[in-house]
Amino acid sequence: MKVFFINPPFKAEYGKFSRESRSPAITKSGALYYPLWLIYAAAYTEKNGFEIEFLDAPAKQWNEKKSLAYIKEHGKEVGLFVLDTSTPSINQDIAFGETLKKRYPTSFVLLVGTHPSSTVEETFQNGPKIDGIARKEYDETVLSLAKALKNQTDLKEVKGLSYRDGENILHNPDIDYLHDLDQIPYASQFIYKYLDPKDYFFAAAHYPSIQIFTGRGCPSRCNFCVYPQTMHGHQYRLRTPENVVGEFEYIAKHFPDVKEVVIEDDTFTANKKRVMDICHLLIEKGLNKRFKWLCNARVNLDLETMETMKKAGCRLIIPGIESGNQKILNNIKKGTTLLQIEKYVKNAKKAGLLIHACYMVGNQGETKETMKSTLELALKLNTDTAQFFPLIPYPGTEAYQWAKANHYIKKDYASYCKEDGTHNCVLELPGLTSQEMVDFCDEARKKYYMRPKYFLHRLAVGLKDPTDFKRSLKAFGRLKKYL
Repeated sequence: MKVFFINPPFKAEYGKFSRESRSPAITKSGALYYPLWLIYAAAYTEKNGFEIEFLDAPAKQWNEKKSLAYIKEHGKEVGLFVLDTSTPSINQDIAFGETLKKRYPTSFVLLVGTHPSSTVEETFQNGPKIDGIARKEYDETVLSLAKALKNQTDLKEVKGLSYRDGENILHNPDIDYLHDLDQIPYASQFIYKYLDPKDYFFAAAHYPSIQIFTGRGCPSRCNFCVYPQTMHGHQYRLRTPENVVGEFEYIAKHFPDVKEVVIEDDTFTANKKRVMDICHLLIEKGLNKRFKWLCNARVNLDLETMETMKKAGCRLIIPGIESGNQKILNNIKKGTTLLQIEKYVKNAKKAGLLIHACYMVGNQGETKETMKSTLELALKLNTDTAQFFPLIPYPGTEAYQWAKANHYIKKDYASYCKEDGTHNCVLELPGLTSQEMVDFCDEARKKYYMRPKYFLHRLAVGLKDPTDFKRSLKAFGRLKKYL
């Protein structure tokens, strides 16, 4: 029995839809994330003895017709289809799953991802032909389901599964989170076998790059962040330093064209000792000279760790700064202060690390004045790059509950993206309209990137690192029509 993992087509006529981004969309920078959670589940299923197939339709920019033709060619003996989903695409994801059920009536069609995990009953109601949903972290659930289907045993034993039983929807107990993450194969091994790194692009990274996770879960409690609240929880579970560096070695050996590794953990730097151990191993093995790497890093990161990361090959860090107003930071449970932010940026520059800063408007307490404070902070910090977006509240998060309870969400799931697949704003706040937030973000990008000071900075960085200059030109070429 085969298990077919699918990242379904969506708005292929407009571009590559990045479904596993934290805010799924066809991005203005052209970024396309690897479908990492689907990759890990597929690799884990294959490791445990199942023949698998894998299709990432957005990476190839395939529409439904071409995707279905590929599935027809490779879909013989498939007992289980596993479909990734997202909030903006959920209606089409369900429809695609139902099409598969019609064509392969004896196969089990399973939806995975943050959206169905948070809206189980609603998703089943909207997709009467969908067989099941794997809730939360789904590697082990998919494997257990595959075994049950192959051996024709009772699905009641498959933890983490919600499924149809005649006219009823049954919900099995939650599955325990995986703790021994070293047992999961390297994402890069799977990418080497099934995917092409040149299909993927991350604007902050040198091209081509490989994305990996070195841990799961996040100890922070930011009220808007979707993965910890809907899939992986708040306990940061870790791969060992030896396992992480082993994957760097694998990438170095098997991907001669790859220039950078993107560590996608929500907060890679949460455990200082582990970060230092990884860095020392990278230096010891000379991998710091083979390629660069970048990671998400909260603003409580200290100078000593930054300097060690730089020596180990880290080029860039990505903090969620979010707001220039302390009250808003408190409202969203960010757990950071403006003083920390300023010290963090100062230390990063001292250590020689670049920063891609993330700013967000539309949170609880937002006004036109607080948005202005956020832009003023961004200009003052003057990081290497910056992004400005309205809050996008996803089902399953505290931010969504807040917005829904106060009737601030005025649109349906399809409106989470515009017709062309780019991000949309679904909020209408007291004294602050959706359009005003979008206009602010557009204007903030212009003011940030069109400064003479910024051009001089990019030129200086480019003279030191020609590869970075090429990356910047590529990203700017995609972004310029939005500036």
